[in-house]
Amino acid sequence: MSRPVHLRAAYLGLAVAGGTVGTAVREGISLAVPEFDGIPVAIFGINILGAFLLGLLLESLARRGPDVGGRRRLRILVGTGFMGGFTTYSALATDAASLLGEGRAGIGIGYGLATVVLGGLATWAGIALGTLRRSRPDASEVPVDPDLAENGGPR
Repeated sequence: MSRPVHLRAAYLGLAVAGGTVGTAVREGISLAVPEFDGIPVAIFGINILGAFLLGLLLESLARRGPDVGGRRRLRILVGTGFMGGFTTYSALATDAASLLGEGRAGIGIGYGLATVVLGGLATWAGIALGTLRRSRPDASEVPVDPDLAENGGPR
């Protein structure tokens, strides 16, 4: 029996490589875009953009067929890796807490809520855009998932 996908070295390597690049891009943007009146607009924008792009990516990949081969590698490299490193819940939480700690409760709460609500809407928009992509192939065109085949099929 083979190892689950999430424990295979090749896939872990893809996630690490994507995450490294995503984190570097996020840091570059956050250093280049100044705060606006103490509000970290770069992190806000990064999280909204990341939510949109992740929704678009995952919906587009799902519409192209099963999560195998190149689609799986792309999902792990870009979705799990890059987008996981690019977006940042921890910075959102830290920034909101800092604003609260500075006595700017309305701005801190608004920042946190706006990120979550707009992030959800951005994800929905990405998914909606992804639905415009090519739909799933016919059953006769769907390749067999090697993970299911080597383990005797779905359980």
